[in-house]
Amino acid sequence: MADVRFDQVGKSYGDASVIENLSLHVQDQEFMVFVGPSGCGKSTALRMIAGLETVSSGSLSIGGRVVNDEPPKARDCAMVFQSYALYPHMTVRENIAFGLKIRRVDPAEINRRVEAAADTLSLGPCLDRKPKALSGGQRQRVALGRALVRQPSVFLFDEPLSNLDAELRVVMRAEIARLQSELKTTTVYVTHDQVEAMTLGHRIAVLAPLARGGGRNLMQVGAPLELYNEPQNVFVARFLGTPNMNLVTMTMEEDGRTARFNDAHFLLPEKYRLGALARPDSELVVGFRPEHASADPNSDWANAARLRGSVEIIETLGHEIILHLRCGGEKILAKTKDATSGIRLGDTIDVAVDVSRLHVFDPKTEARLPYRSACSAAA
Repeated sequence: MADVRFDQVGKSYGDASVIENLSLHVQDQEFMVFVGPSGCGKSTALRMIAGLETVSSGSLSIGGRVVNDEPPKARDCAMVFQSYALYPHMTVRENIAFGLKIRRVDPAEINRRVEAAADTLSLGPCLDRKPKALSGGQRQRVALGRALVRQPSVFLFDEPLSNLDAELRVVMRAEIARLQSELKTTTVYVTHDQVEAMTLGHRIAVLAPLARGGGRNLMQVGAPLELYNEPQNVFVARFLGTPNMNLVTMTMEEDGRTARFNDAHFLLPEKYRLGALARPDSELVVGFRPEHASADPNSDWANAARLRGSVEIIETLGHEIILHLRCGGEKILAKTKDATSGIRLGDTIDVAVDVSRLHVFDPKTEARLPYRSACSAAA
């Protein structure tokens, strides 16, 4: 077993608290992604696993063993940093083998592991080159190889693709996913990029700065589509998804079935109605994703709500067009697949919203309104 467990873990620097009461179980062989904005504590949590940061409170265990006071070398973790951290005077072969030489592994075994890693990462022709002769993607592969030959119980990745260009990030993302799938090594991966999080993680832990998270870091943990389709609070709803979810304040009407925004009436999904009626006031925060707001005239969603707004920005992506609209005082994002629609900046257009895909939140707590089939929020 190489699971990782945070049990009420806290981290402080003097009087400044960065992490409080973090409880999370990373299962054996799982690919867990920590995602969140700067200052949410995701890299700090990763460094606590590695032993590069001390645990201020609570307990941290790896493989069922509490490691709060154990040095990094005793934790059997291999870490890949944002910077490649390669030795410029060493060849690729020497860089990959360096950690094993320090541990005095048999030279024949070192050579076998290096050759195997080079073959896995397509680095064979580069083994006798020095880092300056490599591309960014090749340097990142060398950093991966150095971790790979360790054969650790846990892989730790701290934003490893941040220094690569967009095309290389896609390639390396697939490479890391393939490696984890083949090796089945427990992996904790830190990123601020939600696309990386959604495409790599078996589960995602969404973290927030303490001030934003109401005194806690962990906002929700679950499978990628669970978080995307069932966000448990406004923070997760807003953070996951490109473009961001539309979130607008609406007024609950007396019938208990509809909410009003400007002149538009939104029929709330039945699952939310009891929760909405149980609130002491009539305001609700209602969310819908841009893909559920269509400027195409033929959208056939049942009971669609109709918004009217002025086009402020048009983003043409080829396979679709993202429209930034001003509806009353709110900015609304909608999509259309019709590149020949003739929509221009400044046009006033109608947008259909699929009300069956609405998300409803309490404006005070920012928590999702409860309903019978809701996924449970993270502890």
